[in-house]
Amino acid sequence: MAKKPIGPVRRVFAPWKDPNAVPFIEFRNVTKRFGDFTAVNNLSLKVYEREFFALLGGSGCGKTTLMRMLGGFETPTEGQILLEGQDLAGVPPFRRPTNMMFQSYALFPHMTVEGNIAFGLKQDKMAKADIEERVQEMLRLTKLQPFAKRKPHQLSGGQRQRVALARSLAKKPKVLLLDEPLGALDKKLREETQFELTALQESLKMTFMIVTHDQEEAMTVADRIAVMEAGEIIQVATPAEIYETPNSRFVADFIGDVNLIEAKVMETSEAGTKLQAVGEDFQIETSQKVGVNVGASVWYAIRPEKIRIVLGEEPLHKVNATSAVVWDIAYLGDVSIFHSKVGEDHTLRSTVANVTRLVERPISWDEQVVLSWDGDAGVILTS
Repeated sequence: MAKKPIGPVRRVFAPWKDPNAVPFIEFRNVTKRFGDFTAVNNLSLKVYEREFFALLGGSGCGKTTLMRMLGGFETPTEGQILLEGQDLAGVPPFRRPTNMMFQSYALFPHMTVEGNIAFGLKQDKMAKADIEERVQEMLRLTKLQPFAKRKPHQLSGGQRQRVALARSLAKKPKVLLLDEPLGALDKKLREETQFELTALQESLKMTFMIVTHDQEEAMTVADRIAVMEAGEIIQVATPAEIYETPNSRFVADFIGDVNLIEAKVMETSEAGTKLQAVGEDFQIETSQKVGVNVGASVWYAIRPEKIRIVLGEEPLHKVNATSAVVWDIAYLGDVSIFHSKVGEDHTLRSTVANVTRLVERPISWDEQVVLSWDGDAGVILTS
């Protein structure tokens, strides 16, 4: 019986689960050094055809360098990069079946929208009639027909972004590389464009690879995400798997908001694991099994939305529950985030959806509350 996926699945598409699937793009033990600095360190990765793949990480983690090596703008110090089984070593950028959309968009200010889209096609000496047809196709695809005769300075940020996208797609590359493509857009437009990108990628049945430091952006658009740190890949998984089952404290802390509770292993059995929170009087029970000995130090990662908060003095049991005092509240409209002190030194965050217009008495500052969670609401991390 197939394992049920974690979280919502955007589409029925998971070639990485097929042991016989052949990767479309493959990085084999790739290292890139700039002098004494190692930007990418012995990295291996497989990306599949028609996948929307995200490279996610903070500044300087190596994600852009990795993409630039695929595009041919940087050369690996060691290792191989293959596309459809072909080693790309020595192949210049303009000979690769890839196209990169840069963060700055790099539009030609003296050309119209049509001219910008047609530029690469003219460089390839495509027939004039074919160029016109392809430009019109791209204008329709990106909804830019009304702006075809305008120049970049006459367009909004979102429209310029779509021109850059249309120009990148015009040559019909096998892989579209997107380097922080939405960074210049405001929050609302960025969110709208993310969904437009996913719809476009699915309709074109192309392989997209995006570099971003925006967690929400990666989780919205990507089929899979590679979380990077210091030139290495820490975890590769679907957005839901990355969020719900991070493999380390780094990933748990980098993706979304999380409470990390230091704990000691009290018991391990076929039924699961029992933990004692360090410096606190509550315990954690979960069905998760961990390969560590009793007494080992671990961390329990639990997302704020998984923690219930109610007014009260003491929980009935000190298992998966604790008393606390509210010391800060952030009201964000759709949700409220409660910061509650547990003991003297620890704080747990809990998120409550504001589903009513405060019909019930709200929890306020300095009130005694009980925090509780289900046994499998969090995950035990050993690294």
